[in-house]
Parts: sequence; C-alpha cells; structure tokens
Amino acid sequence: MNKIKTFTIVTILLMLVLIPATLIAGESSSIPSVGPIRGEFILFGLTLIGVAVFHKKTMMVALGGLAAVLIFKYIFERHFNIFQHITGHDGFEGEWRIILNLLGLLLGFAILAKHFGESKVPEVLPRFLPDDWRGGLVLLFFIFIMSAFLDNIAAAMIGGTIAMVVYKGRLHLGFLAAIIAASNAGGAGSILGDTTTTLMWIDGVEPLWVLPAFIAGFASFIFFGIFGAVQQHKFQPILKDPKADVKVDSGKLLIVLLILTGAILTNFFFDFPAAGVWIAILIGTLFRKTPWHEISHAWKGTVFLIALVIIASLMPVEELPPASWQSAFSLGFISAVFDNIPLTKLCLDQGGYDWGILAYAVGFGGSMIWFGSSAGVAMSNMYPETRNAVSYLKNGWHIIVAYIIGFFVMLGIAGWHPHAPHKDEVRTEIPGQHH
Repeated sequence: MNKIKTFTIVTILLMLVLIPATLIAGESSSIPSVGPIRGEFILFGLTLIGVAVFHKKTMMVALGGLAAVLIFKYIFERHFNIFQHITGHDGFEGEWRIILNLLGLLLGFAILAKHFGESKVPEVLPRFLPDDWRGGLVLLFFIFIMSAFLDNIAAAMIGGTIAMVVYKGRLHLGFLAAIIAASNAGGAGSILGDTTTTLMWIDGVEPLWVLPAFIAGFASFIFFGIFGAVQQHKFQPILKDPKADVKVDSGKLLIVLLILTGAILTNFFFDFPAAGVWIAILIGTLFRKTPWHEISHAWKGTVFLIALVIIASLMPVEELPPASWQSAFSLGFISAVFDNIPLTKLCLDQGGYDWGILAYAVGFGGSMIWFGSSAGVAMSNMYPETRNAVSYLKNGWHIIVAYIIGFFVMLGIAGWHPHAPHKDEVRTEIPGQHH
C-alpha cells in the first residue's frame, strides 16, 4: 500500500512538471522532445521524482539532475554557455544575483535562528501563548505577520526556532508545512515579504497592486492554520510551564535585530538582502560568539536549492498562455515544483496580469511541496523530516486545499483586474536599481 501511495504521489509530481511544459515550452525541431515536451523538462521531472523518492540524498539528486541538464544543453544547443547564463551577457543580467542572495540568506538565517534560540526569547514565549491548540494558531499568525515585513526565509526560521522550544522539539509534519505556508502567505501581499513580490516591485509594479494578495493569504491561513495547529496539539501539546528563571540575552537579541534590519535595508536600496545579513553577522562577532557551526548543518540544503534554481532557470520557458485568472491559478501549482522566480520574470515580460492574484499564486503555491519555496528549503535544514515529499503531501494536504480556497476567495472579493503592461506606465524608481 505504501508503494502504491508513493507511486501515485511521484506520478503527480511528474505531471505537475510535464503537463505545464506542454504549454510553456518553445518548439524546436533540432532539440529532442517527447511530443511537445522538450528533453530539459523531462530531465527536470525525473530530478524532482528523484528528490521525492530519495529524500535522504536530495543534494546529490539535484546536482545529478543539474549535470544531466547541462550535458543536454551543451550537446543540443550550439551557443549555450553556462558561465554567460550565470554572469550575464548582452543586457541579460544573469542568475548570479539570485544565486548569491540565496546562498547568503540560507546560510545567514541559519546563524540568525541559532542566535535567536540562544537569546532565550523562545523560552519565555509560552507565557504569552494559549495552552491548547490555539497556541499553535497564534504562533502561525505571528509568522504570517512577521513575513509581511521580513523575508519569508527569516520568518520561517524564527518561527521554526520558537516552535522547537515550545513543543519540546516534537513537531508534526503538517504543522511544519503550516509554518512554511504561513511565511509564504504573509509575504505574498508585501513587496518586502517575498522574492517574487520584490522582483515585481523592482520591475515597476506598484506596491499597492500586490496588496490585495493579503485577502487570499488570510483566507488560506484560516484553513491551514487551524488544521495545522490541531495536528500539532494532538501530536505534542504546547509547553505549559515555562522556566521561571529564564533571562533573555539582550546581546543575542540585538544581533537578531541587526540581521533583520540589515536584510531589509540592503533589500530596499540594493536588491541584495544577503549583504546586510552578513554585515550584521560580522558586527555581532564583536560582542557575542557566532555559531559558525550552523553552516555545516545548512550547506547541503543550500546547495540543493541553488541546484534546483539553476535547473529551473535553464528550462526553455519561452511563452505562457494568455494572461487570465485561469492561467494565474495554474501557475500556483507549477510554482510548487518549478522555481517561481523565472515564472515571475516571464509574467512581468508578458504583462496583462492582475499582479495581486499572481503574487499570491506564485508566492503561496510553492508551499504545497517542501522544495517549492526557499522558506521550505530553509526549514528542511532545521527539520530534515520535511524532505520526504510523500509524507509532506500526505500530512500537509491542507496547504493544497488552502491555496484553492484563498485563490477563489480573493477572486470573488477583489475580482480579476489585469493591469496594462506596467513598463509603459510611470514607474517607481528605486535607489540602486536600473530599469
């Protein structure tokens, strides 16, 4: 029976990659394909199946998939150059900024989470959280709100650190999925809360245009938040009697605040939040011991995500179906297995989307599978059990249902209001950015 369930779920994963591929892959007679599906998509699908099945070897599977795609590209595309793809050429910036930011954020926020845990703040929080299942719901809502102002990776890592203390290290996989979902749902309506919304902002989308995504985010939160909190309470109730003699380490807490502030400022001014994170970490070494050993726990998950991001950026995504609420809805499912950053770039170039609906779809959609968002990969460094895609889907089923509920609540309340291509309108200039 377990084998049947595993086969069913990995088949769904493959369909999530290959069915959309028939819509977005460009045609080429010189490149091998199976029907309308080009070889790159098939290799990507096989990589994702490998991640789902061999969840204890995810980094090696991702690197193997990257190697296979690169070999395919070099054989069948005469002018392909991976170095130009990363560093940029002929007006194309390349993927270096995204890769460096992910590298810096995932490793840096691992250190942040350790500083936060050692600050003793999580140990005093049970005094302010309800003793029953509502305690988990309040914690998830705290993550939701925090993600609107911080990067979703930071919100998930801080929430995961708090949860580890208040639940004595025993977290239900459905609740872990809810933490990831809360960080993505809260960031969907904020230009500071998610890489995709920040990318929209940099490209000229007005901040108010993505704000309605909070409608969908909150509607989805009510559903997955309640189910996730109840799952956790049945599995491991919240800590009712916190230690009375806990003393908060103000120095550690100051470092956490410096890291978050640095991320926000360098994200705003330079579109490079990782720089602010590491400047703050280095400043923190002046008055507190830095837990450098956390990098040894986080590097495998970081390499895994970067490998998947590079693979996704190599896919021949040359066109999308016409912009509509139906296509935006489907992009939410695609973003669960396909990096949402190149999808967002493509939508920005195409234009004609309701940017609030799209922000929710590509931002929250990645929560449906653990490797669908950078917040999920960051959490997997802290909780390796999330890497079992079969168990994640089985226990986090409420995330998929919540996505559908949130989408149609937003569509019903706010409606579909596509914007004209924003590059033809007056654009908001951001210091340090060149449009």
